[in-house]
Amino acid sequence: MTETTLTYHCPNCAAGLTFSPEKGKFDCEYCLSEFTESELLALEEARRAEEEASRAAEEAAEASEMPDEEFCAKLSTYSCAACGAEILADDNTAADICPYCHNPVLLTGRLSGQMKPHKIIPFQFDRDEAKKRFFDFAGKKWFVPRDFLCAEQADKLRGIYYPFWVTDADVAASMTARATRVRTWRQGEYRYTETTRYHVRRAGDIHFEDIVTPAITEEDREMLDGILPFPSNSLQEFSMPYLSGFVAKKRNMEKEAVREAVRTRMVSYATSLLSNTISGYTTVTPSEPQLLTRVLHWDYTLMPIWLMTYHHKGKTYAYAMNGYTGKVWGRLPVSGKRLAILGAITGVLAGVIAGLLKLFLFT
Repeated sequence: MTETTLTYHCPNCAAGLTFSPEKGKFDCEYCLSEFTESELLALEEARRAEEEASRAAEEAAEASEMPDEEFCAKLSTYSCAACGAEILADDNTAADICPYCHNPVLLTGRLSGQMKPHKIIPFQFDRDEAKKRFFDFAGKKWFVPRDFLCAEQADKLRGIYYPFWVTDADVAASMTARATRVRTWRQGEYRYTETTRYHVRRAGDIHFEDIVTPAITEEDREMLDGILPFPSNSLQEFSMPYLSGFVAKKRNMEKEAVREAVRTRMVSYATSLLSNTISGYTTVTPSEPQLLTRVLHWDYTLMPIWLMTYHHKGKTYAYAMNGYTGKVWGRLPVSGKRLAILGAITGVLAGVIAGLLKLFLFT
């Protein structure tokens, strides 16, 4: 028969408890707490109830939306046969070309099954200003091809609303750590080292505000990460007129798909926040914090990006600009001719310098 060993942990500091036959209680050697078995069982039940309430809060937040028929009726869906991109536009905006590959797009019908966005960050500058900023940025890059900087290329700049999930949360966070404090001294001919070991516990309530996660697949992630962040105070309640004259990227990731990414970021921040309160020790080895969700809120949000793509020698290069702050991200093409010119100039200069050195050092 296999025996099962049950280990109790201290509810106050999470250290292991040992049973004292004399007291008939479980003792914690770190924080000196004492518990009867019935007290431990009651506390364990309370902990499980808290975890269940936390899961219920997360599930309720994820299941709080339904498709908005009125919103869908106002938007048309366009599809690009070349690259597969799906684009949304309102009745006042005709999506004529794909902003990603510049091939014609076809109207596929009214939008269906899509949630109405909760929030939006409107564009803060028009296409003329976006083009000016593009020339200011790319014009300083000496090795880009000339046709990348032409007016025809700049006309391909498109204003696109990209979908994001913006998450707020209130959590109860707790973390334990193993710590040591080392003291050394010399007495006579001997050197002594004293190591004191500690079990440290930290806990507190944390509010997370505006955790921004893209609501589209990995293909656009690097570009989106490159133009973030958007300021939190720029978020506004969604209104259809903001879409007029622009197109929107259709989201393809629901809250369930980004839940773990959001939680990972919360755990990372909680680890840093709680670890920073532990000081005065020689070494500290923290554990991963435990998070219990009290409140969780998701906002489906559209954020503005000026996007332009460029095809050069079989490759596609993307240039993007934050439509609110003007922050730029881009993979710019490189002109082989200009690199060759630089190489020739460098070779001539190297020859001249070598000749001068020979003239002055060996004559």
